[in-house]
Amino acid sequence: MQTVDLGIKVRTKLGGRHPKRLRRAGSVPAVVYGHGMTPLAVEVDARSLQQALNTKAGENVIVRLNAEGVTLKESTCLIKQIQHDPITEIIQHVDFTVVSLTEKIEADVPVVVKNADEAAGVKAGGVLDIVHHEIRVSCLPTQIPESISIDVKSLQISEAVHVRELEVPEGVEVLLDAEEVVVALHPPREEEKAAGEEAAAQPEVIEKGKKPEEGEAAQAPAKK
Repeated sequence: MQTVDLGIKVRTKLGGRHPKRLRRAGSVPAVVYGHGMTPLAVEVDARSLQQALNTKAGENVIVRLNAEGVTLKESTCLIKQIQHDPITEIIQHVDFTVVSLTEKIEADVPVVVKNADEAAGVKAGGVLDIVHHEIRVSCLPTQIPESISIDVKSLQISEAVHVRELEVPEGVEVLLDAEEVVVALHPPREEEKAAGEEAAAQPEVIEKGKKPEEGEAAQAPAKK
């Protein structure tokens, strides 16, 4: 698991318009807590934070916080929560939680489905359903997988991949039931199937009455 150094500054002003001023200046308000420490309000450079998130580890990246003017008893952290603006998706706030590299933690690991378009069941008209896009695991911070890959190329219609079939590194425990379905391949949707069958079975409509032959004018009914 990749570790990234991240500089922070302690925030002395809280609330009011100060968080907005920080964001306009290119910083993100944040808080550091956990492992018995008193929560500490800090700010982090937005660009540096984005670079840390753009590593292969994503939000599971291990960060070493370097606090300007303050000595942290524990500086190794994980990102606990990120708040985004619902419209712009710009990061509004970050929670850092202090961790020990020798103690197990829980983390959500993304699921990567390989050969989705090449799956045998998909080619036969089936529908691929990714039930879990993330898998909850327990392990040491340094053992958090970047992702859990599932190759579905040979998956047939009505087949599924269960938790017990996942391949995870040694020391990583999946916290879902072994029989939980992660990916399933369903038969074609009933409405699509029914629509196709209805179109195929539609009879040819034949109009009643004799049609006037070519060149023959239709005669209006005589008045009584």
